Amino acid sequence: MKVILLQEVDNLGTPGDIVTVKDGYGRNFLIPRGLARLATPGASRMQAELQKQAARRLQQQKGSAEEVARQLEAESLSLFAKVGEDNRIFGTITTQQIAVELSKKGYEIDRKRIVLDTEVRTTGEYTATVSVHPEVDAKLKFVVEPKEAEAV
Repeated sequence: MKVILLQEVDNLGTPGDIVTVKDGYGRNFLIPRGLARLATPGASRMQAELQKQAARRLQQQKGSAEEVARQLEAESLSLFAKVGEDNRIFGTITTQQIAVELSKKGYEIDRKRIVLDTEVRTTGEYTATVSVHPEVDAKLKFVVEPKEAEAV
C-alpha cells in the first residue's frame, strides 16, 4: 500500500514523502491517526505540485537567509559576565544569552539554532555557528568581557 505521509514518522519518512507500507500498518495505524493518507493518483499529483511549490519557497527563503548570514558574520557581540581569578567567568555563556543579545540588535533567532564552537568559561573572543536556514550557516563572533563591579 502506498501512502503520503502527513507528519514525520520515525524510521519511515518526513511529511510529503510517498512510501510503501504493509496494508495493516497503513490501514490500522497511519491513516486513523492522521499520520498519512492513501496515495491515489490524484493525491500523488497534488503532492508533487505541493513539493514543487515548497521547493520554490525554500529557494526564495534561502536567498534572504544568505543575506542575514552575511549581516551576522559582519556583527560582533559583546557579552558581559562576572569574572574571578585568571579571567574565569562564573558559570558559562549560553546560547540563550547570545540569542538575547541578537534580539537587541534586531535579529530574531531561536537559541536552538545557535551552536557554540567551544565551551565559554573565560573572557576572550569566541565564535558560534548560527543556522539561519537548513542550508545556510553563519559564523558569529562575540567577545566575553568582565562585568564592571556596581557601586553600592
